Amino acid sequence: MNIHEYQAKAVLRGFAVAVPQGKPAFSVEEAVAAAKELPGPVWVVKAQIHAGGRGKGGGVKVVKSIDDVKKEARRMLGMTLVTHQTGPAGRLVKRLYIEDGSAIARELYLSALVDRATGRVAFIASTEGGMDIEEVAKHSPEKIETVQVDPAAGYSPYVGLNIATALKLKGDEAKQCGRLVKSLYDAFLAKDMSLLEINPLVVTKQGNVVCLDAKINFDDNALFRHKDIVELRDLDEEDPMEVEASKFDLSYVKLDGSIGCMVNGAGLAMATMDIIKLYGEEPANFLDVGGGASREKVTAAFKIIVSDPHVKGILVNIFGGIMKCDIIADGIVAAAKEVHLSVPLVVRLEGTNVEKGKEILAKSGLPIVSGSDLADAAQKIVKAVKEAK
Repeated sequence: MNIHEYQAKAVLRGFAVAVPQGKPAFSVEEAVAAAKELPGPVWVVKAQIHAGGRGKGGGVKVVKSIDDVKKEARRMLGMTLVTHQTGPAGRLVKRLYIEDGSAIARELYLSALVDRATGRVAFIASTEGGMDIEEVAKHSPEKIETVQVDPAAGYSPYVGLNIATALKLKGDEAKQCGRLVKSLYDAFLAKDMSLLEINPLVVTKQGNVVCLDAKINFDDNALFRHKDIVELRDLDEEDPMEVEASKFDLSYVKLDGSIGCMVNGAGLAMATMDIIKLYGEEPANFLDVGGGASREKVTAAFKIIVSDPHVKGILVNIFGGIMKCDIIADGIVAAAKEVHLSVPLVVRLEGTNVEKGKEILAKSGLPIVSGSDLADAAQKIVKAVKEAK
């Protein structure tokens, strides 16, 4: 789960992390009122969307008067902001963050994430702040330093010291950095974050080390422990189909292809997507219904797939273990009848109650094509979609 910059900074303030003063605004009037409550005389008007690259797209502006705050707020609210992360469709701006300006002396980069290879929290630091870290890694990898924290040993002051050294901070600035890193680590663990990115981390002309931006992703599997974080969720920033899928506890990710997939098990879902590509088409989604889905859950999953206008064919690939093939078949038939299915549908069933499942499909009266195995099913749906083009 992602949250907005102003929300991320509010979370970090709760752990004594230094961030500039700022206030969210949902209208031009609120933006002006927020600016008047901040010290000034420089303000930053920031569009709030779940994507990076806002500055390059015209979504971050430094202004020096209340009139200019009003002007930029009027321009940004309601605009479609296009960045390298939004894609050409962009995102509609519905929220702003009005922040007090900072006199910047240096821009640095700092992030924390879960290194799944080592099972540790890894801090990534670079003197090249304000830039895409991917570009820095590509062209100047020597400017990136990684410091890992062993969960068995816990946090030690040397972590902050090493990061301060990597960022070329000395004296009081290095001490501030050490305290900051400790606070970020505490926040990361306490809130079950999967990513915490500060870009840029700045040193001001007054010698203060401040988080000028903040991006936080949370581990969805741990959200049940954090009702306060769940309340920050902005459904307008999420794909409507992914929002609908979350209501039924379905693992769904929308993709750009033409063949919708419904599979039980993440590994099998990945293999299904791969074989669709192998035979010449692209998957329209990743959808894992899980190991013990009910008929209602399967029906909901099928409806979500069909609601995507880019889907030109559907491949259902189920290996019944805990999940029974007849339950899947019941859900498919119920959903197909309800939505008046108009695209080709190929179903491959194997495992528990497979004969019952196939019988339900055969007697449904629907034009459902059976696949003898995964390769056969993939070839059939790819052929059907290509013939329909």
